[in-house]
Amino acid sequence: MKRAYLIYNPTSGRERIKHQLPYIIKRLQKAGYDVTPHETTGPNSAKEAASRACHEQYDLIVAAGGDGTLFEVINGLAESPNRPILGIIPAGTTNDFARALRIPFRLSRALDVICEGEVQALDIGQVNGASYFINVAAGGVMTELTYEVPIKSKKLLGRLAYILKGFRKLFGIRSTRIRLTYGDTEYEQDIFFFLVCNTQSVGGFRNVAPQSKYDDGKFDVIIFEKMNLFHVIKLLVRLFFYRPLKGKHVKYHQLSEFTVELKGSFAVNLDGENGGPFPCHFKNLKHHIRLLAPNKKEA
Repeated sequence: MKRAYLIYNPTSGRERIKHQLPYIIKRLQKAGYDVTPHETTGPNSAKEAASRACHEQYDLIVAAGGDGTLFEVINGLAESPNRPILGIIPAGTTNDFARALRIPFRLSRALDVICEGEVQALDIGQVNGASYFINVAAGGVMTELTYEVPIKSKKLLGRLAYILKGFRKLFGIRSTRIRLTYGDTEYEQDIFFFLVCNTQSVGGFRNVAPQSKYDDGKFDVIIFEKMNLFHVIKLLVRLFFYRPLKGKHVKYHQLSEFTVELKGSFAVNLDGENGGPFPCHFKNLKHHIRLLAPNKKEA
């Protein structure tokens, strides 16, 4: 019998996963899995559980929770030579990666994907040879939002909590200097922030990086140069209405490997988590993870 390691955050989705645990286990068992549940208990709990599942050669890891839970699971998986297939049950505030891959938010349908979906190879990002992300990395003033918005606000307001915090930050926004190096090319400019996208969905917004693909071996790097308040608001309006972010102050690159230096005390943001200080060397690990996703013909 195949074995599944179910890593779940008991507080995600207003404790929805915790309350539906018997149903989840029953569905996985019906699909032919012997299920071992693991309830996360704090920082690095999901990462350590995923690493243990790799070492014990499980066939499937199911990450049930929000983007933070998925981030830890990816970091527990990434360095193992024996990486189980990954399944996702989205239950967080934004669920960016699940949204990008059209993994349903409804529990029963998410389980349909895990039990009947298609195994797809996908890229992940590596930073400084030690940390990993699956959806987006970022740096600069606006990227601090994800760990400045209180957890209670996220639960009550969802995506609106980030928008409200963002508008408050506009009036004190400051630029920083970036140096981006790839091959023999160097780009240096004053910026507000930058994004390294592996999918199209960032911060609950669709089409932030409309050309991004999660399996092409490249990141879509979007740099927002220093601009006046009018242009900032104009970009936020485009963001709010799910329109691609473009303009004379927006620079766009597709890169597989590069280095970023950022002036100031900023930390790199990896899938919404604090990833440590700059400089950062980014590398795309093509087809590094196998994921159960909706069948492409049905998506």
